[in-house]
Amino acid sequence: MWKFLIIYSFCICMSVRQLVAQENAVFADHLKSIQVEVNGEWGEPPVMLLGGSNFVEVSFDDLQHSYVRYTYSIVHCNADWKRSDLLESEYLSGFNGNRIEGYEQSMNTEMEYNHYSVRIPNDDIKLLVSGNYRMDIYADDGEEPVARACFSVLESRVGVDITVNGNTDIDTNKSHQQLSFNINYRGYQANNPQEEFKPVVCQNRRWDNSVSGLRPTYMRMDQLIYNHNRQLIFNAGNEYRRFEILDERTPTMRVDRMVYSDPYYHAEIFADQPRRNYVYDEDQDGRYWVRNGDNEMNETESDYFFTHFRLEMPQVAGGNMYINGELTNNRLCEQYRMDYNLMEHAYEIVMPLKQGSYNYQYLFVPDDGGAGLTSFAEGDFYQTENEYYVYVYHRAFGTRYDKLVGFGKLVFRN
Repeated sequence: MWKFLIIYSFCICMSVRQLVAQENAVFADHLKSIQVEVNGEWGEPPVMLLGGSNFVEVSFDDLQHSYVRYTYSIVHCNADWKRSDLLESEYLSGFNGNRIEGYEQSMNTEMEYNHYSVRIPNDDIKLLVSGNYRMDIYADDGEEPVARACFSVLESRVGVDITVNGNTDIDTNKSHQQLSFNINYRGYQANNPQEEFKPVVCQNRRWDNSVSGLRPTYMRMDQLIYNHNRQLIFNAGNEYRRFEILDERTPTMRVDRMVYSDPYYHAEIFADQPRRNYVYDEDQDGRYWVRNGDNEMNETESDYFFTHFRLEMPQVAGGNMYINGELTNNRLCEQYRMDYNLMEHAYEIVMPLKQGSYNYQYLFVPDDGGAGLTSFAEGDFYQTENEYYVYVYHRAFGTRYDKLVGFGKLVFRN
């Protein structure tokens, strides 16, 4: 059975909905663990201030374990993550098509791999304007990218004030959270602010339920107010589930057992059940942290384990169940769809994961599409800690791209 599951786990990700380019993604089955980190700070959103000594680092692993010449191309995007009208020379200094220089081989691992990394800006490329950026990664001068990494560059010109409340316009302290925010643009030139500003809101870095196209509720002097807007009501969900795979022989947090099946290790996570109540936990809102039991040379000495998940519950008709979190790049695509085992009455999936600490959740996606739903497996409870992000883009009349001029983050704790 494991042989079949290993083959399945390497299937190339094909989207079950319209692709959203905000998500990091790999399009080659041998690439894993793509990460975007700003200024070396783990867990922070992929938003870098323009200029100064700020940098963004993109890294990934290649399980082929033979050197491949990877190159990258930087693309400037508008608020909707479609390519902007700027010429390359208008948004970067230097030239695209540079080789990824950071390269290290794994050591003392059963699954051999190469670890690649690149920082922006560097001696070859410097970014000139704010906005959204996509790094397309190519192998051996191929025509199609094998991976994509996304980040934003901020020129902080406007303020963003955010509040979140469990008392919403549709229920009171039950299953939703409602966000309100203000854009404060005193001292910043905006001739038609309600048309020129484009806010985008997301929860826990999920883009399947992100909100855009918002209109302000009303205006004050140098301020746009967005409140009592039903588009800004989010399912509250539950705290993320957690586990750790740190040691190849000893089960750690929520690992039932470790098994060696030549030539790789397998980690079997304790079976999950649907949650009917709020479960308090100190989670990391969907993130993962690569590390091993010795916590040394984490990027190159952490092994990959085939990790087995099981969600025991009756099969839900009219859609599919997905495992979700940054371990899946928050993508709801075929690679992360769970199969239903009729004999065991459980959803199951096996994924190759690098040693570390992980958060995850189960999302149900109806056949007619739309955002993933937490209600079926996780439940929705107003007490849940969630992170909310507000990106504020600006395009003045006659200009050719969307600047990112404001960014706000709020961690809701009841």
